[in-house]
Amino acid sequence: MIEILAGFLPALWLGILTSISPCPLASNVAAVSFLSNKITHPLFVFISGLAYTFGRMVAYAVVGWVIINSFFSVPQTAQFLQKYMNKALGPLLIVAGFVLLGIINLRLPGVRFSEKCRNKLAKIGTIGSFLLGFIFAFAFCPVSAALFFGSLIPLALNSKTGFLLPFIYGIGTGIPVLIFAVAIAFGVTTFGRWFGRITKIECYARLSTGVIFIIVGAYYIWAYIIPALKI
Repeated sequence: MIEILAGFLPALWLGILTSISPCPLASNVAAVSFLSNKITHPLFVFISGLAYTFGRMVAYAVVGWVIINSFFSVPQTAQFLQKYMNKALGPLLIVAGFVLLGIINLRLPGVRFSEKCRNKLAKIGTIGSFLLGFIFAFAFCPVSAALFFGSLIPLALNSKTGFLLPFIYGIGTGIPVLIFAVAIAFGVTTFGRWFGRITKIECYARLSTGVIFIIVGAYYIWAYIIPALKI
């Protein structure tokens, strides 16, 4: 049970941190706001936000499952991971930490939608909201890419419950989005102020997570790479 929680809790935290990072946060709020402008009833706004959130969760779960299954479906790759995963985890965590701290900047292609495409998806209703969330999940920015590919995937490959971690990560990314959907649906007047607070919280959370990644990565290098170099 402790081993399961040790994998689930970091995956959930990485998902929450991804969702409140500046780039995903802005796209999520914009998407939910766009959907709310196309729907008049608050209940349907909430349902559309839920469908959008579920779309993101499914996207991360599918991508994670494909990557993990691809690694473990090849016996040679599985053996390689079992032998070298702990050695590779240290440098990966340090690089991910540098990205979170802004020391390393990455440029990644984004997903752009025209107003016409978004209107079409909004007219479809719940299915359109789900598709919008599913597609937007692939718009990785440097921070979200570092958290997903540089942290979650290595964690999943090194865990017995690895196949479940991308879905748990997806749940984490969905929690803040669902809160935004509820706030917009019921017209919370202080939403803008809360948005600013979340942005500040994200900054501290991202920096502290980056420092933790570097410390843990340094430990893995000390524990698994340094002894191998002495042989």
